[in-house]
Amino acid sequence: MPPEKAEHRPRARRESDQIKPELKFTLMTFRAATVDDCPLLAELNHQLIRDEGHRNRMTVPELEQRMRGWLSGEYRAVVYEDGGEVVAYALFREQPEEIYLRQLFVVRHRRGQGLGRSAVEILRSQVWPKTKRLTVDVLVANTRGVAFWREVGYTEYCLTLEILPDSSPCV
Repeated sequence: MPPEKAEHRPRARRESDQIKPELKFTLMTFRAATVDDCPLLAELNHQLIRDEGHRNRMTVPELEQRMRGWLSGEYRAVVYEDGGEVVAYALFREQPEEIYLRQLFVVRHRRGQGLGRSAVEILRSQVWPKTKRLTVDVLVANTRGVAFWREVGYTEYCLTLEILPDSSPCV
């Protein structure tokens, strides 16, 4: 896991990138999350669920309990801060052959500033071993998410299809 706190500068922007007038390049730090972070992570997870259009209906207290179970078990999380403000988190599970990134979330008012890309770069260069396959799930309808994951190097491997209970029968 990363040291207590480490620093990372976002990548330099190209002229073709759209730069928001309020954008300031500061140092983004990161640290290992603990169970004490679960209330914060649950709130951020709730926002993630809404933003990506997931049908999960769990409340923030239920998400907190689930996060406690994950962090007490096989999952680890990283919290990213910029200027003392929490700006993102990542939740992942390391397995013998792969690392499964379950969640990556950047707070709404800081999106489009390269923080998500920097968060992934930190995971790949300072947290995860370079010898394992990296996987992430993304909802097909989350087109921004699909585009982001492609931009940072992920490629399609599998598409899960489903039939929900009480769906109309085959004709």
